[in-house]
Amino acid sequence: MRPVTRLSDRFAEATDRCADLPQLGKLLGEVALELGFDYFALLEHSSLVDSSRGLVRIDNYPDHWVEELLARGYAPDDPVHHACRCTNAGFGWGQLGALVQLNERHRKILERSRYHGIGSGFTIPANVPGNPSASCSFAVRTGVRLPVKRLDCAELIGIHALRAARRLRKPAPHGKRPRLSRRQVQCLKLVARGKTDWEIAHILGLSIHTAHQYMKAARAAYDTISRTQLVVYGLRDSWISFEDAIPPNG
Repeated sequence: MRPVTRLSDRFAEATDRCADLPQLGKLLGEVALELGFDYFALLEHSSLVDSSRGLVRIDNYPDHWVEELLARGYAPDDPVHHACRCTNAGFGWGQLGALVQLNERHRKILERSRYHGIGSGFTIPANVPGNPSASCSFAVRTGVRLPVKRLDCAELIGIHALRAARRLRKPAPHGKRPRLSRRQVQCLKLVARGKTDWEIAHILGLSIHTAHQYMKAARAAYDTISRTQLVVYGLRDSWISFEDAIPPNG
């Protein structure tokens, strides 16, 4: 087994020479195997719900799992991505329950990923102000033990890979904004006035579940879990106006 510093340093030097994301993906695939992993995924989380913004997404996950993930709309509810927003340190997927409150849908996503051959994993989050939330994950096949002695090295390599990805990503198209539906904009206007999901549902004649889903989709479009930040983005992109944010009696 090579010394940790040598492997991570060699990887960092190699990423400095990368000219594009495919080259970075090739390097990640090679170093994943050297660390004892079968799979890797480096992505800005919104890339799974919006492919039009030039966001980073490179991985070698099984195609049939990625197809199901997208077709069934699992991406916004991925518990690994939710956990990334709760910590700045690398974490094993066995720690998910300590970072986020796992619900039935979260467990279903984890169950389906195992069905497609993805077993234990380790994720390095990236929460850099001014950048979309992102992560670099390494995983083993179902039934294979996580190489726990290499996780410190994996974390260093993940940090280097995320830094390189930010350097290589294409700039977002000028003036591009996520697409929100009419209902999502209606919900956003009410959020700007301080309304809860229950109040939004009552005002718009929706079920609480439907109102919650509209809000969740709007937050996913902007890659944020904060209602306040969503309102700020809505104002910036002219989905709502400052008048919308003023209560009727304000």
